[in-house]
Amino acid sequence: MPVITIIDYGAGNIASIQNMLRRLGHASAVSADPDTVAAAGRLILPGVGAFDFGMKRLRESGLVEALELAVVKNRTPLLGICLGAQLLTRRSDEGRMEGLGWIDAETVAFDRTRLQAGDRIPHMGWSDIAITRPHPLLANLPAGPRFYFVHSYHLQCRHAEDVTATAVHGYPFAAGIARDHISGFQFHPEKSHKFGMQVLDNFAAWNPQNAGGGTP
Repeated sequence: MPVITIIDYGAGNIASIQNMLRRLGHASAVSADPDTVAAAGRLILPGVGAFDFGMKRLRESGLVEALELAVVKNRTPLLGICLGAQLLTRRSDEGRMEGLGWIDAETVAFDRTRLQAGDRIPHMGWSDIAITRPHPLLANLPAGPRFYFVHSYHLQCRHAEDVTATAVHGYPFAAGIARDHISGFQFHPEKSHKFGMQVLDNFAAWNPQNAGGGTP
């Protein structure tokens, strides 16, 4: 299996991801070097924080061009986590910068008029997910899959087939997205114990070369 490169752009929970991959026996490396990212065999784009901050850091460090080469041209499998998943969309209510735009989706604020009493923003803690379509990254999960979330904005896809899983905070929202070799989760697998371990194990073995669907 190829080494998993975790992208270090100053906005990610990198140590926890690498520790879990190590526990699973998967080789990983952390890099902020555009050439290393461009040549990677498998990529994780983590992220905690604001949308514009994340995009600004990627652009200033030359990583957008590296990611375009790796993901768009070379079709390197990519997993975006939390903010990293949001950056895969076209835009966010949280800022003004354009996202990577590889998933036809937007990152939107929770609609407070649809929240129930006691539903707080940010949505923080454990939530069950519902798998909306089979996907290799969600295979073989233990019964009752639930994951750890920390976010004030959520993914909103224009095409239902790009949604792999949903969760509920006042109303259902996209917790997982994927198109071809590009995937993302709003939750943190590295904080989600046995459920997250299975997701990361699946990603390490994922071979999406023959996946169908549109291209970014």
